[in-house]
Amino acid sequence: MIDHAHDLASVRDATDRLLSAAAALDNASAAEASRLPGWSRGHVLAHLARNADALVNVLEGRPMYSSAAARDADIERDAPRPLDVQLADLRATADRFQAAGAAPADWSRTVELRNGVTDAAARVPFRRWIEVELHHVDLGIGYELEELPEAFTEREIAFLADRFAGHPEVPSTRLTDTTRAWSTGSAAQGAPALTVTGPAPDLLGWLAGRRDGAALTVTGGPLPALPPL
Repeated sequence: MIDHAHDLASVRDATDRLLSAAAALDNASAAEASRLPGWSRGHVLAHLARNADALVNVLEGRPMYSSAAARDADIERDAPRPLDVQLADLRATADRFQAAGAAPADWSRTVELRNGVTDAAARVPFRRWIEVELHHVDLGIGYELEELPEAFTEREIAFLADRFAGHPEVPSTRLTDTTRAWSTGSAAQGAPALTVTGPAPDLLGWLAGRRDGAALTVTGGPLPALPPL
């Protein structure tokens, strides 16, 4: 069972960590490049604020974004704002998300996200947790994959492994940090074609497109090139 209340609390804690860390920036450093190609730190902060509002829309039965173009335009519009405005917006939208999550609801219902993707409402808080944790790393301000909560890392590896499961461009692959294991890639009979071994943060980094997999060991062939998320 997905514990949406636990995940909402985890989102709140992760948001507090990000806001505290980002408060040490200034306007100049907020305008500098993030680790995401083409995005400044301001873009990352703007995206996080707009994503919180978008997920409120999802929980309340509205389209996540009015359109892909509007989503992108809103991020571009908000990216250059002064840091204090960015952080106030992110704090306010985070509060709105928490309020929407606290409202009585049928958490077993199916909701629609972007691009026709559907999921259980109960998983929306975890999806927001993913956004906050990974984009905190993307800011490039000292928070690394190794500092993510262990329970989050394990769940996110499983989430991404499931996302690539059955994908025809990804060979059948076993992922392991030597104590836990996950399966992903195309369905295949018998043993998986590949085994990818490494520390959990590096497995997560590779699956999430944040690391190139150089720290991973692969048996059975080369490290697969994963499709974009």
